[in-house]
Amino acid sequence: MARAPQPRPARSFEQIWGLGNQLTWVSGLILALSSFMGWYVGSGEGPTTSVIGWHTGALGKLVFFIGLAVLALVALRAAGIELPATVPESLVVIALGALATIFVLIRLIDVPDEFFGWRGRGIGIFISLLASLAVIAAGLLRAGEEL
Repeated sequence: MARAPQPRPARSFEQIWGLGNQLTWVSGLILALSSFMGWYVGSGEGPTTSVIGWHTGALGKLVFFIGLAVLALVALRAAGIELPATVPESLVVIALGALATIFVLIRLIDVPDEFFGWRGRGIGIFISLLASLAVIAAGLLRAGEEL
């Protein structure tokens, strides 16, 4: 006689808030890697080419280093090293995400002059924008964990 499958227990409130830590490192990793994705694409006489975020000037490099800083915060917390109590870790994550969002929006709106002939934006810049917004969301989830 076959037994009816047991229903899975619903996620507890702590498990839902625990997603903040996972979202932090995933979005930080994607943010760092998105600097090596195509931010601008164009085609002329020949193949379609793209410019990666790293080559768009200082802002593309800063987006990479902000992603690394988010990953460093996660690694330090996993190693047992925490920031002082006067500096909430969630606030640092939110600030890094906001800074990355501003940098990506600048590059989304203002194409550098050296890439003036490019026809459009590549998928990489939109991935960067979503990853930076995900870093902000992760910081907000972590703020809920700290309460």
